[in-house]
Amino acid sequence: MARTIGSNGARTAEAIRQAGVKLIYRHGYEAMSLRQLAAEVGLQSGSLYKYFDNKQTLLFDIVRDHMEDLLGKAEADLAGIEDPLARLRVFCAFHLRYHMTRLAHVFIANMEIRSLDEAHRAVVVGLRRRYEGLLEAILRQGAAQGVFEVREPKVATYAIISMLTGICMWYLPGGRLSQDEIVDTYTALVIGGVTGGAPLQPLAAPAELPEREKPARRPAQVTKAART
Repeated sequence: MARTIGSNGARTAEAIRQAGVKLIYRHGYEAMSLRQLAAEVGLQSGSLYKYFDNKQTLLFDIVRDHMEDLLGKAEADLAGIEDPLARLRVFCAFHLRYHMTRLAHVFIANMEIRSLDEAHRAVVVGLRRRYEGLLEAILRQGAAQGVFEVREPKVATYAIISMLTGICMWYLPGGRLSQDEIVDTYTALVIGGVTGGAPLQPLAAPAELPEREKPARRPAQVTKAART
């Protein structure tokens, strides 16, 4: 776990975490060195150990904090909403907006879980199960009330989360569609799929996707990680 430190140390620890997010997103966890990380925040390599026990602890802190934030904010958005259709709309909108605004954190949480040791991975997987459980409970509630036509809520949960998380593969701010338009389109696809209605056709991909700082990731990798 991260060391207990004072207010100035807490600011430095947060700067190290943010630099870690940047470097892991750009180079990958295995390729990122502590020397690079220290240089990014203007420290000597040995000084990092005042804030984190090792590189593994830093990765765990980043991924765990991301998952706790994701889960907590989703629960807050859903609080007080009883109707399953309304809850599903809120879940879709939350998941999409969160992932469109935190591309680096989402990528690390999805792709670098493989780099966590067994104990740390178990914690993250537990948080993921709780997050998936929010959607599965919505689908089960809607099916029980006759609102949704879902025979396999768990499978539907995996499919919906994989589709929604796929936004990270192509979304960039400032594109042709606003976030509201993207949310409406994805939500219509989800609602149509679980109610038996005819879903909207997905938007055609642009002829040329803008270059990103990192090469495009394969959807299969994101899908696998989302179901870990």
